[in-house]
Amino acid sequence: MSQFYLLGYFVICVIVIALMNSFILKKKNKATSKIGEVVATENLPTTAQSNNVNDGAAPAQKPIKVGKILFVLMFGMFIAILNQTVMNVLLPLIMNDLNTSTTTAQWLITGFMLVNGMLIPISAFLIERYGFRKLFITAMISFTIGSLICALSSSFPVMMFGRVVQAIGAGILMPLGMNVFMTAFPPEKRGTAMGTMGIAMILAPAIGPTLSGWIVESYHWNVMFYGMFALGIINLLFATAWFHPKKELSNPAFDLQGILYSSIGFGGLLYGFSEAGSKDWSSPQVVIGLVLGVVFLALFTWRQLTVEKPLLELRVLKYDIYTLTLIINSIVTMALFGAMLLLPIYLQSIRGFTPLESGLLLLPGALIMGLMGPIAGKLFDKYGIRILAIVGLSITAYATYEFTKLTGETPYSHILVIYILRSFGMSLIMMPIMTAGMNQLPQHLIAHGTALSNTIRQVAGSIGTAVLVTIMTQQTTEHLSNYTNALTTNNAFLNSQLSQLGSSGIMSLYSKAISTSTINGINDAFLFATLLGLVALLLSFFLRTPKINREK
Repeated sequence: MSQFYLLGYFVICVIVIALMNSFILKKKNKATSKIGEVVATENLPTTAQSNNVNDGAAPAQKPIKVGKILFVLMFGMFIAILNQTVMNVLLPLIMNDLNTSTTTAQWLITGFMLVNGMLIPISAFLIERYGFRKLFITAMISFTIGSLICALSSSFPVMMFGRVVQAIGAGILMPLGMNVFMTAFPPEKRGTAMGTMGIAMILAPAIGPTLSGWIVESYHWNVMFYGMFALGIINLLFATAWFHPKKELSNPAFDLQGILYSSIGFGGLLYGFSEAGSKDWSSPQVVIGLVLGVVFLALFTWRQLTVEKPLLELRVLKYDIYTLTLIINSIVTMALFGAMLLLPIYLQSIRGFTPLESGLLLLPGALIMGLMGPIAGKLFDKYGIRILAIVGLSITAYATYEFTKLTGETPYSHILVIYILRSFGMSLIMMPIMTAGMNQLPQHLIAHGTALSNTIRQVAGSIGTAVLVTIMTQQTTEHLSNYTNALTTNNAFLNSQLSQLGSSGIMSLYSKAISTSTINGINDAFLFATLLGLVALLLSFFLRTPKINREK
């Protein structure tokens, strides 16, 4: 029966994506692409070369079908994000087949994340140097080849190499996608456009656990990577035929020193916080990672503020609404990533649901977010950001607070309803708040703004996961200690009752104590996530819809 429901959910997902793409095609194919209107033809360094050089793009005079471009882009982003969300479920089977320890196998996730974190900050440089089309196709080729390597791997080093090759492509796709969307649409229409892009960003993380859970139960883990490879090939074929956005190229200097500082700085932070989620905060790996991250980020900041042509223009932070939306988005991301980790732990480890059942619970919320994305974007275009942020964060904070009341008997249906409500609140803020900040930036800073935004969100997600896992672990230990102290009291009546249980009864009671303590620890972590939501809600009252910056 669960496979029947899974098939139904996937059909709904396909319908949602098809309808959204049809909406774009209907609206945007009526007119010449804004991409061609806003920016010059890609890779035209001189007038003499203009007749011969076009980077494979369509002729400048021919209207570009934006719907097809955005479909290819969303398809690629969907595949890349989906790939990031399946490893947690597949990891135990991969560990068993490749005969590796948990610590070693965890690098399949950590290494992927580190490569992503190192590439995103330099994405602005890559976009200005190579343009949209070349960079997108190169990224998709890298991701597709990496997927094939993972599918064929029979040892951990080969698997790790495949994940790194995948990450090289995936790390470029997100900032590149945001840049294309911001370029393709005028500022007053970006809310709807970014809401549509949110379909890929929101549906993939929810479909990932469901799909990987089904594969775990029905097939070998490498089927997932063969699927990624096939989808990558299909999207490359679409990209070759349809993906011809235009981007004026420049020739920025290759700042090796800046790239080095950026890679070590952001990589150190991401590694430190990711390790803190599974190790103690005082462990050498965590301390060294965080110290290196802070030191080299300070050097990176100094470098970017003093060099003539910075790799990542940090002066985007002087735009107040951009900076405020970046802070709010980071706080929301911390709460979102943590909750996506805590719920599966509760559902699978405590309640005994299968990975597939756990994934199916998350899927309806993602569908709500996917359906609401374009609607929230239209509301943003019409009413601005403040009212959307206040309403969305109020709903999100309330629903998150409801998750602080979990017990060992909380009905599956109740959890489902609360998660859907939380997803509805999230849908009103995730993409609109990002769009509001970007609208304040002039066109030449969009690439830098998206690179910085994606980088900070990646770090925030790692911080949120590490902090919430730490709170859950520490509070679980505290609750278990209190529970044990209560059982080992000198109360004669209680000791008499315990002695009658026998060893098996005491072990059962202790097992129950562990389960209850873990649930209470998860509730405490959700309480911290609620506080994060309230902080973001307070900051949202200071938001305003910025004056659209039309400076090139």
